[in-house]
Amino acid sequence: MTPAMTQASTFSGRLAATARPVFGSQAVRLVAYLGLCAAYLQGGLVKLTDFPGALGEMAHFGLSPAPLFAVLVIALELGASAMIITGRLRWLGALALAAFTLLATFVALRFWELPAGQERFMAANSFFEHLGLVGGFLFVAWHDLGERHDR
Repeated sequence: MTPAMTQASTFSGRLAATARPVFGSQAVRLVAYLGLCAAYLQGGLVKLTDFPGALGEMAHFGLSPAPLFAVLVIALELGASAMIITGRLRWLGALALAAFTLLATFVALRFWELPAGQERFMAANSFFEHLGLVGGFLFVAWHDLGERHDR
């Protein structure tokens, strides 16, 4: 190992040792899980408190029967989020939201069908942001399964 590599790895090690107590804490982990689930908590609660709006959303995307799909989406968004946040079967909740997000992204954000312009640009951005969420949920499942198998 060259002196420059030793110095870099020492600096990197010191930097990680400094950051680990803060970013490795349970509080930061909870904030991360809340942030990852925020849209699903908000979406589930809004659908729950405005069920006619939820029915309209299901109809907009051609999901029938709308009441059944609305109830399933609410249960999935709130239930899987609770699993992730509480740690109870976290990996399963993360995989459920990853699959749901991937499916919903291809249903709701078909940017390739839009004409060139601002609307297509915004839909494409949102499409790829949702793929990032899918990656985040897959990472949570991978990490949780590697961490403990008894959940």
